[in-house]
Amino acid sequence: QVHLVESGGGLVQAGGSLRLSCAASGHTFSRYAMGWFRQAPGKERESVAGISRSGGNTYSADSVKGRFTIARDNGKNTVYLQMNSLKPEDTAVYYCAAALDPFYTVVPSEYGYWGQGTQVTVSS
Repeated sequence: QVHLVESGGGLVQAGGSLRLSCAASGHTFSRYAMGWFRQAPGKERESVAGISRSGGNTYSADSVKGRFTIARDNGKNTVYLQMNSLKPEDTAVYYCAAALDPFYTVVPSEYGYWGQGTQVTVSS
């Protein structure tokens, strides 16, 4: 089992940046592919970015490509989401998730472990 705790959310003006962190404890972090998801009020949870367990392969949703970057440090048991050029439509609760798999997936049900979420609010 792995326990995930997100941090780094907050209120930022449009065009600003935030870096989310997700610290993992429990089983060996490097066995898990990791994903970042977000959910805005009244909307379904959507995949934002994913990274393979080695860190060698990454994915970014079209809506955030070129603005958001996912990275991981297996030595620190942490995955990051660097968010630049933030837009009001990025406002959501952001969750990190772990899948006992070599590669990421964009399907939420494929992830067995989730953090509690961190709120990101982008003002216009």
